[in-house]
Amino acid sequence: MNSKNIKEIYNRFQKENPKPTTELNFSSPFELLIAVILSAQATDIGVNKATSKLFEVAATPQTMLALGLTELKNYIQTIGLFNNKAKNIWRTCEILIEKYDGIVPKDREGLESLPGVGRKTANVILNTAFGQPTIAVDTHIFRVSNRTGIAPGKNVAQVEKKLLKVTPEKYKMNAHHWLLLHGRYICKARKPNCETCIISDLCEHKEKSI
Repeated sequence: MNSKNIKEIYNRFQKENPKPTTELNFSSPFELLIAVILSAQATDIGVNKATSKLFEVAATPQTMLALGLTELKNYIQTIGLFNNKAKNIWRTCEILIEKYDGIVPKDREGLESLPGVGRKTANVILNTAFGQPTIAVDTHIFRVSNRTGIAPGKNVAQVEKKLLKVTPEKYKMNAHHWLLLHGRYICKARKPNCETCIISDLCEHKEKSI
């Protein structure tokens, strides 16, 4: 896709949603970190339902550890892979206290050293919590990037690299959220809503459902 069309796509996204953000509920970088760890292979709705009660009693690494691993599991047992996620959260809290005085690190290396935190999760934290122009590529963004032709790639790493290259600087801060929300609600996996899509005339997908 040419740069003119890519710029116009982001321009339309911005006009429709000037201040996009995550649909995960959080009030601190730590809460966002925990929510994103829990969101792997889970819905934001399901995560928010669990964390609404969890964060009332444990909103810091210290209080999370004080809660106890068994009790932590009870709060998140409705979320897929909750046993492994609980262990990752537990160890993450220990590391945050031991190495970072209980503060979520603001750099990629520090974030990716935490259990359950990969590049995608680190990108979300860096962007949403700390205002860095990173683009986290999940299944929605991977699909939208390939289907529309904005940044096609065979894997997540390729798509992220291309998105960072072709996305104009003024849009990089919000690109992750725009693309994710577009994939979640419009450019769906099985049946994209092309008839209500605000970028359908620019999209390069050959089999549009219009």
